[in-house]
Order: sequence, then C-alpha cells, then structure tokens
Amino acid sequence: MSSFDKIKEQYRNSLKSMDTEEFIDLMFYRPLGYLWALLCSKIGVTPNAITIASIFLGVGGGVLLYFHDDLLWLNYLGIFLIIWANTFDSADGQLARMTKQYSKLGRILDGMSGDFWFIAIYVAICLRTNATDAVFAAQPWLIWVIAAFAGLFHAKQASSADYYRQFHLYFLKGEAGSELDSCKVLDAKLNELSWKKDFWSKLVMFFYRNYTANQEKFTPYMQVLRSELNHRYGGAIPQSFRDAFRAKSKPLMKYTNMLTFNTRIIVLFLSVIVQMPYLYFLFELTVLNIMLIYMIKRHEGICDKFVEELNDGKYE
Repeated sequence: MSSFDKIKEQYRNSLKSMDTEEFIDLMFYRPLGYLWALLCSKIGVTPNAITIASIFLGVGGGVLLYFHDDLLWLNYLGIFLIIWANTFDSADGQLARMTKQYSKLGRILDGMSGDFWFIAIYVAICLRTNATDAVFAAQPWLIWVIAAFAGLFHAKQASSADYYRQFHLYFLKGEAGSELDSCKVLDAKLNELSWKKDFWSKLVMFFYRNYTANQEKFTPYMQVLRSELNHRYGGAIPQSFRDAFRAKSKPLMKYTNMLTFNTRIIVLFLSVIVQMPYLYFLFELTVLNIMLIYMIKRHEGICDKFVEELNDGKYE
C-alpha cells in the first residue's frame, strides 16, 4: 500500500461513518479537521486540548458578532473564528478516533464547546438588537426572552440529533463504534464513585448521566426497543436486524445533521450579514423545531414498528 493510500485509509477511519456525515463536513470541515489532527498527533496535543481551544475561538467569534455600523468588518472576522472553531471541533473527534483517546470527559467537553459558542453568540445578538432596532429597544427584555426560548430548544435539537446519530452508529458499527450509553449503566458507575475520593470524576459522571437521562426521557419507544433487544439478544443482535434498522434510520440522518451545526450557522451568518441577527432566533423556534418534531415522530414510529416485528418473531 502506497503512502497516499495509507493516508486515505487513515482519513476514512477518522470519520464516524459515511451514513452520518454531511456534504459540507465531508468537503470542508473533515479534511481540515484531519490535517489539524495529524499535526496535533505529531506534537502531542490531546483531543481535549483541541476542544478547549475551539471554545476560545468560538466564544471570541461570537463576541465579534455584536459590532455594527462602521465595525461590520469585525462580523466577518467573527464568522472566520467560528468556522475555525468548528474545524477544531471536527479535529478533536478525528484525533480521538485516530489515537483511541476516548473519555467521558472528552464527550462532555465536545458537547459543551458548542454551548459556549452559542451563549456568546446569543448574548451578542441580544445586545446588538437592542442597540440597533427601535422596536426591540423600546422593550429591551423581549429579545432576551426570545433568546432564552431559542436556546432551550437549541439544546434539545442538538441533544436529540446526537442521540439518534449514536443509535444509528450502534447498529452500523456495534458498541465499539458508538457512544450510546444508558442511565442504568451510568447510575451503577456513578454509585461506585465517592464524592470524597473521586470528586471530579463523579462530577463529570453526574452531568453526563443527567444529559443521557434527558435524551432517554424524550425517546420512550427507542427505550422499549433497546430493552427488548437486550432481553432477547444481549449484545449479539442479529445482523439481519442491524441491516433492517440501518435502512430505516439512514434517511433520517440528514435531519440530525441539519439540527447540529452547518444549517443553523449558515442562517446565522446570513442574518448577521443583512443586519437582522434576530431572524436567527425565529429560524430556530420555527423551522428547526418543526424539523425536530418530525424527526422524533418518524424515529419513534420506526422503533415502535421494530418492537412489533420482534414480538412477531421476524428476526428469530
């Protein structure tokens, strides 16, 4: 195998799966992320360090979206920093897969990094809107209320998209290729830790457990399916079932991608460029929520249907 072929193979192995990758990621963020990952692997930078760097870049970019009038050029610098941050967000996962440096802390940091970016973005939009729009300036509290609701739904959209993607990867690649967890397992691990002796480890596990619990709460039919599969097969789920579930789940992966970064960030950038950044909040509250509801309804229906088929003995 030539050196070029080895690099191509290593790049493909750094991806989660072709089923779950988005076009913009494959054409732009993943190649750049891979180059960052290669560099970091050579100089000894860890995936968590890349994630922390992405937080500073993303927050800095978000702050720069506040500026207006004669300082609009700073918005473009902010957009550049957010894009740079997302190349790092891609690189941390690719480096982790290349070097097998997986950890619960890394998964939590990776999930939180985008939260920090968008907190800065939301605050910048609110301050900018009240400073530039007469309607909102007359009622300065209004934009903050809208932002709060948008932020709550944003968190739900991103969490659900991540969970459905991990569930798909579980059937595609098995347990080793997915970060799918369950509250029962996490509760047991949490109880093994002591607040006195393992304070930081237990704190990380506590927040991760609650994050997982929230994901399970909104996916009741998925939990029934998981329970049924575990009862029938343990970890040895028949390949015929894996293939059948993947075929039904794969068309929904495009919605999980739209609910994560690229679609929302394009709308954010456009709303900033036309100097009406509050339009981004309206997009989150309407279009993305409609997409979320549709995705949940479809996926829960798929899970319910597979439970029926299991009870009918289809995969025995």
